[in-house]
Amino acid sequence: MTGRTLAYPFAWPSASEQPKEFAGLHDEPVVTVVLPSGDEALLITRYEDIRALLTDPRVSKNRNRPGIARMTTRKVKAFQSQVSMDPPAHTRMRSLISKAFTASRVERLRPRIQELADGLLDVMEAGPRPVDFAAAFAFPLSIQVICELLGVPADEREQFALKQTPPWDYMTDLIERKRATPGDDLISALIEVHDEQDGRLDATELHWWSTMLLLAGYETSANQLCSAVVMLTAHPDQLAKLTQDPGLLPGAVEELLRCQVVGTSLSMLRYVTDDIEVGGVTVPRGSSIITALEVANHDPSAFGCPARFDVTRSGDAPQLTFSVGRHFCVGAALARAELQVALASLLHRFPNLRLGVPADRLVRVEDAFTQGFQEVPVTW
Repeated sequence: MTGRTLAYPFAWPSASEQPKEFAGLHDEPVVTVVLPSGDEALLITRYEDIRALLTDPRVSKNRNRPGIARMTTRKVKAFQSQVSMDPPAHTRMRSLISKAFTASRVERLRPRIQELADGLLDVMEAGPRPVDFAAAFAFPLSIQVICELLGVPADEREQFALKQTPPWDYMTDLIERKRATPGDDLISALIEVHDEQDGRLDATELHWWSTMLLLAGYETSANQLCSAVVMLTAHPDQLAKLTQDPGLLPGAVEELLRCQVVGTSLSMLRYVTDDIEVGGVTVPRGSSIITALEVANHDPSAFGCPARFDVTRSGDAPQLTFSVGRHFCVGAALARAELQVALASLLHRFPNLRLGVPADRLVRVEDAFTQGFQEVPVTW
C-alpha cells in the first residue's frame, strides 16, 4: 500500500464520465480510503483479487463486528443484525431463496414486464415533452415489476411509488395474508419453500428477505435504467448501433451494467477475519475492506480500453455489477430481463431519444449508496 488516502465513494466528474480516480488506480492492489463516516477502509482495486475475496471464507459481511468501519454516520439497515450474513446460516438462506427465485419464474414475468412498459410508454408519448424518464418510466416500471413478482396487491403499491420505505409491520401483515391465502407469487413461494435438514425460513428470515427484495428490487433497477438512458444518449454513435441492430441488446445491457454511472460499492464493505495476501500486500486480520465492483469493472487487465463504452464489446471478462460467489445478486435475472425489455421497448418507440436538457444540468441524489439522478428529462 502507498501512503496516499482517497475519499470514497469517488465523485463523478459529469453525468456520463467515470471517476478520474479510476485512471492508474489498478497499479495498486490495495488503497486506503476514507468513507463518508470518516472511518478508514482498504479499497481492493483489481478484478481477479475482488473475485477471489468475494469467495474467500476469511472475508465476512457481518457488519456488527466490533471495530468494523462505519459506512456512514447514520445507522444503515439496522435490522440486518437479526439475520446472519455469513455461512453457514447465510448459505442455507440463499439455498432456500434460490428454490423460489427461479429463472423460470422471471421468464414467466416477461410478458407482464412488456405490458407494463408499453403502457408507460403510451402515457409518455401522449404527454408533454421533455418528460422526466425517472418519474414517468424507470421508477413506475421497477416498482410495478417487483410488486408483481412478490405479490403486493395493486392498491397497496402507492407507498412505493412515493419512494417511501414500507412500515415494518406492512411486510409482516402481507406475509400473514399470503400464508392464509397463497398465490402464484414469490412471497407465497418463500413461505412454502423448505429443505429436509433445516426446514423453512423462520419468520425473521422471511420478513428480511421479502423486504430486501422489495426495496432493493425497485430502486436499484430504476437507477440502472436511468443510468442506461444517460449513457446511451451521451454516446449517440452507440445508441444508433443499438437502434439499428436490436440483436445487440443482450450484450449492450452487460456493457451498460459495467459502465453504469449510478451507485457505488459502499455496501460491499467487508471484514477480514484472518490475514490475507492481496496482490503481494498483506491485508491484516481485523481490516475493513471494500471490494469495489465499479473499480473491478474498469480494470484494464480484464477489459480492453475499459474507459470506452462499446455496445459491441466482446471477449472480455464478465462484468461484476451483480457481485459473485455467495453474495451474487439473487435478482440478477430479473434485473437483466427488466433492462432488456425496457430498453428494447423504449428504443423501438423512440429511436431518436435524447436528453431534454444539457447533460451537465442533471443533478444527482445526495446519497452515498445510489448516487442516482433526481430527474432525467428526455425528448424525441
